[in-house]
Amino acid sequence: MQFIMRCYESMISCSIIEKDCNNDTLWTWNYPSIANLDRVIITRKYNFQLEHNYFQTFIFSRHNSKWFYIYNSDTSESDILVKVKQFAIVLIAQDYFPHKYQSLGKILSRAYIKSGSPIDILKLYLMTFSKNSCIINDNHIFSSQDFDDLPFGTTTNIRELIKTFELEIILIYTALLLKKRIVVYHHSLEELLKWIKSFPALMKHRKLTDYLFSWVDFVPDELFELKKHSFYIAGFKDSIISSRTDLYDLLVNIPAREIIIANHAKESLNMTKTHKEIAMFMLQLGENQSFSEAQIISEINDKTQDLLKQLTSLATVKTCEGDMKVPIQAIKGKNLSTAVENFLVNLAVAENLLIM
Repeated sequence: MQFIMRCYESMISCSIIEKDCNNDTLWTWNYPSIANLDRVIITRKYNFQLEHNYFQTFIFSRHNSKWFYIYNSDTSESDILVKVKQFAIVLIAQDYFPHKYQSLGKILSRAYIKSGSPIDILKLYLMTFSKNSCIINDNHIFSSQDFDDLPFGTTTNIRELIKTFELEIILIYTALLLKKRIVVYHHSLEELLKWIKSFPALMKHRKLTDYLFSWVDFVPDELFELKKHSFYIAGFKDSIISSRTDLYDLLVNIPAREIIIANHAKESLNMTKTHKEIAMFMLQLGENQSFSEAQIISEINDKTQDLLKQLTSLATVKTCEGDMKVPIQAIKGKNLSTAVENFLVNLAVAENLLIM
C-alpha cells in the first residue's frame, strides 16, 4: 500500500546550515521558521559527522510526526562560498520518502553551490511546493511524480534481509505483525539507514513508517519521544542499546547477524507450526531469483492476509459502531495449543479486533 502526498501537503520547511572555516555551525537561512527543538535535534545530527570525522551525503530521521532530510555538500567546487567549508540543505516534511527528498536536496544543493544565494533556493522550493517539480539552469529536473509512480519496494531489500537472517526472519516478521518494540542496530550510520528502510515493507497492509524512527541517539529528548510509543522500529548506532532491554522487545543486530528477544517478550513471541511454515515460505522466496523485490513483498503480504482472514473469521460480535470484533472466548473455545492461542490473542490485540 502506498501513501502518497503532494508536495504542498507534505513539505513543511527548507533550511540551509553552513559549517564555516572555523568549524562553527550556522543556520544561515530557512523558510518558513522552524521550532527550536527541531533545530536542536537537526543540528545534533548534522554535527555528528564532523565530531566523528565522518561525512555522509544524505541522512534522515524524524522528530514527533515530522521527518527531516539532510543533504550534505562540500564547497570545493564553488567559487562563491569561499568562507564556507560544508553546507547542508535541510528539508522538513510530513511524509516518509527518503529517495524523493534526497533527489530534491541534491537539486537544491547544486543551485546553492552555483549561486550562493538563498533566494534561488527559495524560488526552487516554492516552485516544488506549488507545482510538484522544479528545474535548475543545467537542466537538472526534480519531479515529485517520478517518485510517486515508482512501484512499492523500489528502495527496499527484503531478499537481503531474508538471506542475512534465514529462518530467523520469522522473528522480525512476527514482532512486526504483533506490534512489538523493535530496535535495529548497526555501528555504521550509512548501513543502518540502508537496512532499516526494508522493515516496513514486511507489513505492506500497515503504514509502519508512522512508527519508524530511523536514527535515535541516546539523548533525553529523543528517548522521551520514543518511549511515548508502545510499538516502533527504531534504529540505533550505539552498541549500548543491547543492554537496554527496557527499550525493546526484539533487537536486530545487523553486523552480528543476530536477533535477541528480551526475556519479557519471549512468551508472546513463541513460535508455532504456522510460524515455521511461514519462515520456510519466506526463505524460499528469498532464494527464488526470478522474483523481483515487489513480488517478494506481495507474496509475503498475501500470506499475512491469509492469517488475518483466519482471525477475522472468528469475529462474531458487532459493536455499536458497526465494527466486527473477535471475542476472546471464540479463540479459547477452539482448544488450541497455548502457543497458538497466545499468538491469536496477541494478533487480535494488534489488529484492534479483540473484545473481552
